[in-house]
Amino acid sequence: MSRVSLARRLPLLMAGVAAIAVLIAALVAWPLLTSAADTTARATLGRTADLTAEILQRGYSGDFGPRGPGNRLDTLLAAQQVTAYVVDEASQLQAPLTDDDVDAVSTSGEVSDKRTSTSGSVYVEGRPLSDGIGVLLVQPSTVARDLSTPALVRLGLALLLGLTVAAAVGYVVARRLTRPLAQAAAAANAMSAGHRDVRIDPRGPAEVADITIALNRLAAGLGESEGRQREFFLTVSHELRTPLTSIKGYAEALADGVVDPADVPDVAGVVRGEADHLDRLVADLLDLARLGAVDVTVQPVEVDLADLGAEAASVWAGRAERAGVLFIDEVDRTSHAVRTDPVRVRQIIDNLMENALRVTGEGAPVVLRVARGPWSGQWSVEVRDGGPGLTADDLSVAFEPGELHSRYKGIRKVGSGVGLALVARLAERLGGRAEAGVAPEGGAAFRVVLPGDPGGASPAELGV
Repeated sequence: MSRVSLARRLPLLMAGVAAIAVLIAALVAWPLLTSAADTTARATLGRTADLTAEILQRGYSGDFGPRGPGNRLDTLLAAQQVTAYVVDEASQLQAPLTDDDVDAVSTSGEVSDKRTSTSGSVYVEGRPLSDGIGVLLVQPSTVARDLSTPALVRLGLALLLGLTVAAAVGYVVARRLTRPLAQAAAAANAMSAGHRDVRIDPRGPAEVADITIALNRLAAGLGESEGRQREFFLTVSHELRTPLTSIKGYAEALADGVVDPADVPDVAGVVRGEADHLDRLVADLLDLARLGAVDVTVQPVEVDLADLGAEAASVWAGRAERAGVLFIDEVDRTSHAVRTDPVRVRQIIDNLMENALRVTGEGAPVVLRVARGPWSGQWSVEVRDGGPGLTADDLSVAFEPGELHSRYKGIRKVGSGVGLALVARLAERLGGRAEAGVAPEGGAAFRVVLPGDPGGASPAELGV
């Protein structure tokens, strides 16, 4: 469906508004002008009546003919379309004049009226001349129309000029408004086509300029986000390729028979370990994708916090020993029942410990703490290490996939960031939150605060 552009709508809108204003102004001005013309015509006729009475009083000859003193008065009255009647008490006149008019001017009274006759609306003005004699002037009301017509014409021209100016201004304003909007639309289409180097010069009114600024920020943000995604995919590809390369190499060695039969169990153990690593990485990636789509199920059950922590500590103590890392067990062994999903909690612990062992050198400590608190109704999982640690800027992006990898790639041991990202998403899914900080052991500290019941209030809702 075709749409009318703003460049066309705005001039039409402004012209329409101006037309309505013109119509209202005309409706208001028309009666005012006609009323003013009527008042002016009656006042003029009144002054003419006064002048006529004065002239006739000074030299009345009984007629308005060329030989009488009113010969110049005839010309004045004719010019104003006025018919004059000199009357006395015996005069009999026809409409629109009445006997009351004759009586009024014959007894030193005055007449000033507007009335309707068979020939139309007329003005009547009467003045006394002397005892029993008076003059009555009759003038058609069309004189007022003749007076108002030039004013109405000027008003119409002024309103038409205003309408034309409004349409012209609307066109200019529409062009100025729509030009940056059209540029913004073109930029948005370019971004939808995959271009991320689009930038627009902010112009026009503040609201339109805000749109262009927002589009510039969107383009920059999309470019940065896609850059992080590319880096993340490259990192994940590397993480997947490493165990696959190891598995492929040992499998080829076994297939070619170059492995000593006595070493086959050790080789098989390495292959299995690499396969387990690969399986964990793929599972973490799937879970991370499902969490983004809110597609991970949480199955809370009653579990003893001491048993949950002790089981994890026993597993990771052995792995830390084999890696030459000092494992410190700070798991609270006091029995305390909580309602949570133990499988997801073990994912959190395993990913945090995996990350800590990766960055911690031989002889440096790794601490696992599972305990109640730090607030009433809450409990937490905490892993601290003696590794290189994180800067204040690193802490703000620690749970973003691939962010730390992009910063420290080739500088120190660092993972893909999938594990930490999964920890943060799982914490939110369980009703808690993940935090990153500095450990007293010199490295990084990661803590996940969870509610005693995932159906209860989260730490954020409790104001902690």
